[in-house]
Amino acid sequence: MSHDATGSPIEILLVEDNPGDVRLTIEALKEGKVHNRLSVARDGVEALAFLRREGVHAGAARPDLILLDLNLPRKDGREVLAEIKEDPGLRRIPVVVLTTSKAEEDIVRTYDLHANCYIAKPVDLEQFISVVRSIDDFWLSVVRLPPKPEAS
Repeated sequence: MSHDATGSPIEILLVEDNPGDVRLTIEALKEGKVHNRLSVARDGVEALAFLRREGVHAGAARPDLILLDLNLPRKDGREVLAEIKEDPGLRRIPVVVLTTSKAEEDIVRTYDLHANCYIAKPVDLEQFISVVRSIDDFWLSVVRLPPKPEAS
């Protein structure tokens, strides 16, 4: 079982408002090869509060990887992505956009906003689980994630 360099589990923040997709992602990651801890934010405002450790999220762990849906309530995923990548304290965290949109303008726009990767969610249940497992395999097993900044 893999961990980060300190032996801690890989911290993942899933930003997703669809409870079914949250459940499926949790299930798929449970089966993964890498020991991970998943936190969930249900909308863009909550995601940014989590990342900035504001309010009830004051003790939140800094994620090693963010899985971001684009179509979110309160603040959409494009705005969240822009704010993450404009923040020097957050911009190094890899962001995987995982969304139902297959629109070319969404793909171009998210890469312009410095998303690390764009994946269209398959509608089929088995394919969805397979996609999440491939994220686990690639991002958590193959890719070297940036080191966390020293705690201040």
